[in-house]
Amino acid sequence: MGAARASVTPGMDLFAPVSLGDLQLANRVVMAPLTRLRSGDAGVPGELVAEHYAQRASVGLIITEGTFPNAESRAYPGQPGIVTDEQAAGWRRVAEAVHARGGRIVMQLMHSGRVSHPDVTGTDRIVAPSAIAIQGEVRTSGAKLPYPVPHALTTDEARATLADFVAAAERAVAAGLDGVEIHSANGYLLHQFLSPASNQRTDEYGGSPENRARFVVEVATAVATAIGAGKVGIRISPEHNIQDAFETDAADVRATYDALVDGLRPLGMAYLSVLHKEPAGELVQDLRRRFDGPLIANSGFSSPTTRDEAVRLIEGTHAEAVAVGRLVIANPDLVERWSGEHPENVPNPATFYAAGAEGYNDYPTLVPARD
Repeated sequence: MGAARASVTPGMDLFAPVSLGDLQLANRVVMAPLTRLRSGDAGVPGELVAEHYAQRASVGLIITEGTFPNAESRAYPGQPGIVTDEQAAGWRRVAEAVHARGGRIVMQLMHSGRVSHPDVTGTDRIVAPSAIAIQGEVRTSGAKLPYPVPHALTTDEARATLADFVAAAERAVAAGLDGVEIHSANGYLLHQFLSPASNQRTDEYGGSPENRARFVVEVATAVATAIGAGKVGIRISPEHNIQDAFETDAADVRATYDALVDGLRPLGMAYLSVLHKEPAGELVQDLRRRFDGPLIANSGFSSPTTRDEAVRLIEGTHAEAVAVGRLVIANPDLVERWSGEHPENVPNPATFYAAGAEGYNDYPTLVPARD
């Protein structure tokens, strides 16, 4: 199942090409997966979404917003899916628009697990590894409501969910995307299996760090088998402690993520993407060596990733590529701006989760696009 590993040359710069598995990148700036909620009630990405991603095709790789693989996995109103034929057709238009401008795009497959509500999913339940609710409120289309207690997936239901990940990956590639990223970060379902706070199972998917990592490894293995490991990346966020997926015991974090990466290493996946406040630190770099493949580094959660930081990570050979979020939102031509050291547009957080083109497709470029 192994695939081609990264073409890694120490000392290369941020704007040099790199190969991540089967993915050939023109530069090492990656558009991070960004929740934007512009796909309507039906979860179908339309022309607005296609234009948004096409505008940003000059980055080395676009990772789409989290896309739900089955109905009960939808986290937010306006989030896109890859379940129906209509959704797949919408993503085909997106892929074609990005490819027409020479870009590369992979779909992030995201199962929300307990980070949702039946008013969002339209189903009679939400699911999780264990029947433990998140403290706080969830945003639905009508109001903010308390997070409900989720249904704890049975072993058979977990395996059916795995099959939904595989089917979604196959639909994404059939729709013309260049691959998929498995979302195992930020407190969503796969991360919920990893965290001892959200996973209190007693079957083969719970208890020890190895057992808590098992389901994620099984999902990655099945997806890699279905579409080719060189088209599959995975995103993790150890110690992020978000959405009640707490990971506060350093020894347990090490044991859990070592077990996870040990299970992933033989697959020959395209990349490991790690969201962590210290991407050049010991934990992330140890996981990188253990993975023995390309790393996409991402530190920009509490503050945006800057050009200087991205350059340092690549020139210091701490990563093969760097994921950038808010500055790609505000600068469709960020690679051109960064490579020429031009001024940057400032992101407007008030429009991140709004509707329509404002704050989505109307940020100016250095050279206005021609019709």
